[in-house]
Amino acid sequence: MIINCYLAFDGQCKEAFEFYQKVLGGEIVMLVTMGDTPMGADATEEQKKKIMHARLNIGDNVLMGGDSPMPSFSKPQGFSVSIGLSDYDEGKRIFDALSENAAIMMPFEKTFWAKGFGMLIDQYGTPWMVNCE
Repeated sequence: MIINCYLAFDGQCKEAFEFYQKVLGGEIVMLVTMGDTPMGADATEEQKKKIMHARLNIGDNVLMGGDSPMPSFSKPQGFSVSIGLSDYDEGKRIFDALSENAAIMMPFEKTFWAKGFGMLIDQYGTPWMVNCE
């Protein structure tokens, strides 16, 4: 069994995935617009530009997402994308990069369980936790 995170966006999926690739590395191996699919024939010009499916491979990890069909988008809640690392400096770098225009819920700092831990909601509305045990 493999469990992956699939993120929903309100029209910013392409921009978000390009940002995540810059911050986390890896390779965007799929970025399919609604217009690239059979459903594109019935879509409006605005809908055709929306991302139906994105996939970012980061080593053995996969982050996927897409733009929610209008008007069904709702803000993410009740979860966080968690990044676990052993390298404090890399954890701090990732946290600081994800912090661009983000809401910091907990600054990246030493805790009783980790060399460094921080929580934020990034500029695209995705909640993240970065943990360096």
